[in-house]
Amino acid sequence: MSLAMLGIGTATPRRQIAQADAAALAAGFANAEPGHERALAAIYRQTRIRTRGSVLLEDPAGEPFAQTFFPPADADTGGGPSTAARMARYAAEAGPLAVDAARAAVARSGLDPAHVTHLVTCSCTGFANPGVDLDIVRGLGLPADVSRTHVGFMGCHGAFNALRVAEAFAAAQPSAVVVVVCVELCSLHFQYGSRSDAVVANSIFADGAAAVVGVGCDHPLAADADWALDRQWSRLLPDSTGEMGWLIGDHGFEMSLSARVPGIISREITGLVTTALADERLTAADVAAWAVHPGGPRVLANVRDALGLSDHMLAASHEVLASHGNMSSATILFILERMLPEADGPCLAMAFGPGLTAELALFTPCALGRKLRDDE
Repeated sequence: MSLAMLGIGTATPRRQIAQADAAALAAGFANAEPGHERALAAIYRQTRIRTRGSVLLEDPAGEPFAQTFFPPADADTGGGPSTAARMARYAAEAGPLAVDAARAAVARSGLDPAHVTHLVTCSCTGFANPGVDLDIVRGLGLPADVSRTHVGFMGCHGAFNALRVAEAFAAAQPSAVVVVVCVELCSLHFQYGSRSDAVVANSIFADGAAAVVGVGCDHPLAADADWALDRQWSRLLPDSTGEMGWLIGDHGFEMSLSARVPGIISREITGLVTTALADERLTAADVAAWAVHPGGPRVLANVRDALGLSDHMLAASHEVLASHGNMSSATILFILERMLPEADGPCLAMAFGPGLTAELALFTPCALGRKLRDDE
């Protein structure tokens, strides 16, 4: 069964920081040895990010940015705030951002929150219990007996895993109304030091939340949906296990990221996409829109070249990266929110994460999705 999408909502922190200011901030407390500030600034420029949001930004008081969570690097700061301190901040900040995104999605769906039967939350940047799910229940006034499921620590492709859970609930219970909420506070995990993958991670990740309201395509409310999630694929890419990791350290969660990742994706993506589309009797020429998670500009460039796409076809991915940075699992829903209203045919979405894992999903206009199912 497909999942009919009744509404997508997104939310970002109230304050944003320009990428040039983020580079200066990073140089001040961790990532640039004296005399290397220009090199750090160049790394930040190469991300092609203009602005990013963070829950840590405070009232500027005349400064282009202000924050007190991360102290300047010196002999006493070590690796910065402890993981416990970062998780305490996550517990305080993740809920309100998730509620904003969920409220926007429910409002766009036109549903009364009292009709929601299932809530699926997704996050890889924090742990708290009671946590985000109960914040959403209280913030939206969801029923006390709403079924709650959490998808945790999956990485940038986590939204696909959460949508897969939502689709399963809709298939098992035809009357189900499911809300999926992804919330990520990546800025809590800024890493001190000059290790190259930590510097890159610090330069691209940001905070954000996104939500989807969905029902099974046989649900009466599905008639009001314009788009449906019709099919998903998951693939572990060969010879790539050690190329990307997301580990819990004493000073936050630590990203390990090999420079080989874009090349591995480039090597595997054409065969994966061709095989997946063939399952639906489609080819790349039949895809009207491409929603590619922007792990960084090199990932987008390599996917573009491997699949023979144009820059215009990836415009939504580039714009979300430029405007918001990489918000991990929430990012792909920001892209779909921009892209689906303008697409006139199937949309293929994809994201990549530790494993290396590739997740693909096919979204179709509901009328086309019903036709594809009738033809099976």
